[in-house]
Amino acid sequence: MAGHSKWATTKHKKAVLDAKRGKLFAKLVKNVEVAARMGGGDPAGNPTLYDAIQKAKKSSVPNDNIDRAVKRGSGEGGEAVNYETLWYEAMAPGGVGILIECLTDNRNRSAAEVKVAVTRNGGTMADAGSVSRIYQRKGVVEVARDQDKRQITEDDLVEATLEAGADEVLDEGEGFTILCDPNDVVEVRKAVQAAGLDYDSAEVRMVPDYDSPVDAETAEKLERIVDALEDLDDVQNVYDNADAPEADED
Repeated sequence: MAGHSKWATTKHKKAVLDAKRGKLFAKLVKNVEVAARMGGGDPAGNPTLYDAIQKAKKSSVPNDNIDRAVKRGSGEGGEAVNYETLWYEAMAPGGVGILIECLTDNRNRSAAEVKVAVTRNGGTMADAGSVSRIYQRKGVVEVARDQDKRQITEDDLVEATLEAGADEVLDEGEGFTILCDPNDVVEVRKAVQAAGLDYDSAEVRMVPDYDSPVDAETAEKLERIVDALEDLDDVQNVYDNADAPEADED
């Protein structure tokens, strides 16, 4: 019976991971479709689409799914859906401010689902502007430290990207985060590539002006809210300004 129980547990964990991966795929494909609709279906002439496709590929989204999304977005298919971007603001325990970005074809559904996910998990919805005022739109390019059998340094990235518009290079341990003006994110990404380096992601994100320190218990409460939000089909990104303690290794 122990073996059966272990197998059942393993199958359950795999089902949860598969479901999360399926939702991630759906969000990434939606991003590709919207990028193609906004700027055309040619990645060479549409940097936003190029980066959306690269992000999808790096997350192992099948090429067929990506190709269909590009065709839908550029009007080659009859399945196109009109999405709009909506923002919601919430407060989590510990005074943590949460920004929720939705890409949806039904604003009433999105508003209701976001509210339920937040309030049922111990958070409260916030007035427009009360949370977003502490965030700024930033171009964010992430680069792994380990590059083709060599370790790159912060100085390497500063040298490669400074003239392209990089404002700051942050050492995150296993990799680096390059911050820049949202309008410079494509040029910074190209500078990284021109230096012969690969990048993990290049996109515009909301970055908080400051972090709110929270203890482990509060971090767990925040995680429940974020997990519930990210489980929603309409939610594309969830941002928070929590500074949580690192989890114990043991």
